Amino acid sequence: MQHFDLIIVGGGLAGASLALALRDSRLRIALIESRPPCRPPGWDARIYAISPANATFLEALGAWKHLDPARMAPIRHMQVHGDDGGRLNFSAYDTGVPELGWILESSLMACEFWESAKRQANLTLFCPAAPAALEFRHAAAVLHLADGTALSGRLLVGADGRDSWTRQAAGLAAINTPYGEKGVVANFATAKAPHETAYQWFRDDGVLAWLPLPGNHISIVWSTPEAQADELCALAPDSLCRRVAEAGGGVLGELELLTPAVAFPLCLMRVPQTVAPRLALVGDAAHGIHPLSGHGINLGFQDARELAALLAATPPWQDIGELRLLQRYQRARREEIWLLQGTTDALRRLFKHGDAWRPLRNFGLNLTDRLPFVKNALTRYALGAL
Repeated sequence: MQHFDLIIVGGGLAGASLALALRDSRLRIALIESRPPCRPPGWDARIYAISPANATFLEALGAWKHLDPARMAPIRHMQVHGDDGGRLNFSAYDTGVPELGWILESSLMACEFWESAKRQANLTLFCPAAPAALEFRHAAAVLHLADGTALSGRLLVGADGRDSWTRQAAGLAAINTPYGEKGVVANFATAKAPHETAYQWFRDDGVLAWLPLPGNHISIVWSTPEAQADELCALAPDSLCRRVAEAGGGVLGELELLTPAVAFPLCLMRVPQTVAPRLALVGDAAHGIHPLSGHGINLGFQDARELAALLAATPPWQDIGELRLLQRYQRARREEIWLLQGTTDALRRLFKHGDAWRPLRNFGLNLTDRLPFVKNALTRYALGAL
């Protein structure tokens, strides 16, 4: 059996960033992943909006400076449109910050994290590898891999996504509330440059977001009922381009499809307990949120930052798998996660149900747009807290 201080199951963005954040610690770390990341040809269909606070986190990891700036786009403006003339505008200039966030490909970050992980002295990579069995003993968590390898660690972290094997093996409950929707993602070339502007439309058929990519390119996320999502994915490229351009009011002119449209089911996922003796969850294993907020990976990075800071500050004589210690991590993250889950769920419901609410919700957008101190407070919370 091989012995470690920390075992991380899942080498995606959240799990890998946790390992990297502990590169200068005394901890011996094992990272378990089924396959290494790779860069697809052209543009990656998985695009993330990274908040400034998380850009700072990635900079502290040493990863940010190695990301190709030609594959990244800053967000300096954002336009939010209601379903009956309501509009809310955000500006980095008005808020007094260089940018509201950054748009970049998932694989761009994942590959950089992986290269850094391979060079990390206190980290052992197990890849390709898959967990097969988990047992908790008094002084250690013992993980058995599918190839027969056995690992023990004082703490095991599940960073293996929404359908977390670790969470299920540990018997931690996840409460899933399906939305009856899918998120349709695709990338497009545009006739007009997006000029560092993100767009979001609350429509009768869902929420449509256009995110700027470098040059004349955008990535979209259209959260829409399952039947329409399937219909969009089945459209011929030209028909899909026309449909998406029309839904966005033609603000960027004609579109050209760069990556096929794919859809993934949407649901709200709450995990009442994200820690247990010798166990902690991070990222999508610990929470699920509607994509209209754009904060999913930001929450995962902040999970990693918070847990890494706690573990790094733990004195050598203290057991990092002790429940009382891990509960400090759970308390530190719970308020922000529940606040964002509740807010995004409430927004979705407000714009999904009932024409009777249409005038009020659009009036609310317009009123907020005319109250700079309220709008700036909302912006600064998103910039600083996430």
